[in-house]
Amino acid sequence: MASRSRGASARPDTDPSGALVLFGGRSEIGVATAARLAPGRTVVLAARRPDDLVVESARLLDAGATEVHTVAFDANDTDSHPTLVASLAERHGPIGIAIIAFGILGDQARAETDVAHALQIAHTDYYAHISVLTPLASVLRTQGSGTIIVFSSVAGVRVRRANYVYGSTKAGLDGFASGLADALHGTGARLLLARPGFVIGAMTRDLMASGVKPAPLSRDAEQVADAVAHAFRKGRGEVWIPGTLRPLFFGMRLLPRAVWRRLPR
Repeated sequence: MASRSRGASARPDTDPSGALVLFGGRSEIGVATAARLAPGRTVVLAARRPDDLVVESARLLDAGATEVHTVAFDANDTDSHPTLVASLAERHGPIGIAIIAFGILGDQARAETDVAHALQIAHTDYYAHISVLTPLASVLRTQGSGTIIVFSSVAGVRVRRANYVYGSTKAGLDGFASGLADALHGTGARLLLARPGFVIGAMTRDLMASGVKPAPLSRDAEQVADAVAHAFRKGRGEVWIPGTLRPLFFGMRLLPRAVWRRLPR
């Protein structure tokens, strides 16, 4: 486990009690969100190749984190997750914020015929999330405090033909996280569910290179992070990014299937 530290020069704009843990320490959205919530906190970046997180660690220290630690985390090694979560709480004290920001987009065309690839997407984007969220929720219940930030997607609100494998995993995650948020109610812990639309960034770069144009109302990682951090500080339970997607998708749920299946990505 590597660590870096620096005295925080800025006054935190939120209660800094409790460490911030980012599961998916290289995630563009995850790091951007962590940077907005890092002032005054110990930050732990959990990712594969933890010694290769120099850039991410430096950004968080510059954002005001008091120290940054890195730890090995393999999303698909589900057997290791309960022990990892318990060790993070033991090493770094109460967990104040846990950001769940790992996942893969996958190749929809390949997944339609390649069972192994379809299962890989499902395992990483849904099964592995349950494997992290379940022990994490137990730790926060015991603490009686802390916030879990989960990144779902509007792709899971109503699954489309163009990306139904990825969308189905987000639909499952959205349902699981919504139920978990209700289960945490009254425990002192809470869950913030983020539903961004199309995000322009590293995860969608190959998609756009193949000729897919960003969807209307697209946002980049920094804009998503701004919205999530604002919702966190307001104590909200969910946030749509941008907010105009919420009424839009309410209407889309009512579209006849014959129309829905012809919509572009």
